[in-house]
Amino acid sequence: MARNDRGNKGRSEEDADDVRLMRLIGRGDTIALEQLIEKHQALVAGTVARMLGSNSDVEDIAQQVFIRVWKSARRYVPRAKFTTWLLKITRNLVFNELRRAKRHAHVPLQPEAGAEDPPLKDEANLAPDASLLERELQRTIEGAILQLPETQRMALVLRRYEQLSYEQIAEVLDLSVPAVKSVLFRARTELRSRLSKYLG
Repeated sequence: MARNDRGNKGRSEEDADDVRLMRLIGRGDTIALEQLIEKHQALVAGTVARMLGSNSDVEDIAQQVFIRVWKSARRYVPRAKFTTWLLKITRNLVFNELRRAKRHAHVPLQPEAGAEDPPLKDEANLAPDASLLERELQRTIEGAILQLPETQRMALVLRRYEQLSYEQIAEVLDLSVPAVKSVLFRARTELRSRLSKYLG
């Protein structure tokens, strides 16, 4: 219980720090903006990359997210957790990009063909076959996630990679908690079906 309290306290202190930085940014403080970017860049860029695939303009869209933060800082009111608000901006830009890509491209968003991710350090101990299989499976999972409808994809990314609660995901996606659970159930069912040959 105490550990959980400490965890919640840590999170609320972190959120209070975000709100403090946003107030400074609202007054034109660029150093506060740099600190905020440093703090949340991994969350934003990771979400964008998992939503759009590694061959997309991840840095460009992540940069646009923080430009929106800068422009909105004076009007910012901390109604929800800062990261929830930040992910809402990310969601809007990602969904816009997905729609733009759908209108302008005939090729579905896919991980870059032949893009070899360097093996993770802990994979160095795996036999080469196991390591190769692991990477292939990871790419297949990422490819399958990229095929999901955008809301299912976003819900799954936020739950699986960012460990957000159902309540937080509901806020980011403007859905009810039961709707989020339903969206996640459909997403997982679809993924299981696409990955059946690996799961068999």
